[in-house]
Order: sequence, then structure tokens, then C-alpha cells
Amino acid sequence: MFSGSASSIDRALILSKLDRLRQYLRYLKELQKSSLEDFIKDFKLSGATERYLQLAIENIVDIGNEIISSLQLRRPERYRDIPYILSESNIISKTFAETIASMIGFRNLLVHNYASINLNLVYEFLQTRLADFEIFIKYIVKWLEGRNT
Repeated sequence: MFSGSASSIDRALILSKLDRLRQYLRYLKELQKSSLEDFIKDFKLSGATERYLQLAIENIVDIGNEIISSLQLRRPERYRDIPYILSESNIISKTFAETIASMIGFRNLLVHNYASINLNLVYEFLQTRLADFEIFIKYIVKWLEGRNT
């Protein structure tokens, strides 16, 4: 199932990235309290949300890449491949890999279509998708704990 040894996993690095992801999630939960009207009117709210969503998703990508590299799994051709590679190794479920792949697609919108980003879409993502970050954290923590045995 897995290649690479347990000692090849940089647990401290992954745990540090998980802590950073939790921090971004706390910031996003604060931003989540805003109304749609305030969100659209206040460039600071929408801008901070876009940035922290981007950082949180990039953190998922970084964690995935670290695991893939450490276990010497097949190399992703693009970021959207990362969750599928993790699911092939039973680190996350296949269904959840699709969820993460869609998040990575959303990150690409934030990064590459920033001039025409739909604030309603960003607000909807903020209101409905934060639990996905928490689920990802749980998968990775469970996987790391399983590596200790």
C-alpha cells in the first residue's frame, strides 16, 4: 500500500502545516460571521477571505505534496492530482479526494481570475466549505497516528 519508511515522513513539518491550516481556519471562521451585504461592500472582508482561502488551500496542497514526496508516490502532474494520489494510498477517501480537487480548482480561480472573481461565489464557499478543511485535518492526523504503530 505505502512505499517509503515511516522515518522518511517529516512529521514535524506536516504538523506545523496543519497548525497553520488551523490558524487560517480560525481567521476564516471570523470572516464567516459577516453578512453577504457587508462582505460585498467591504473590500477588506472580501480581500482577506480570498487570501486566507487561497492560503488554506495551498496549505492542503503543500501537505499533500510532502506526503507524496515522503512516501515516493507517483508524482502529480498538476495540483488537482494530489488528492487523488492521496486517496490511492488510502490516506483520504476517493469521495473526499473529489471534494479537495474542487477546492484546488477554486484556488485556481482565486489566483488566476482575481480580476473577475465573483464575490457571491467566494462568500458561498466561505459559508459552506470550511468543514472540508477540518475533515482534511482529521484525515491527515489519523493517518499520522497510524504511522506511529
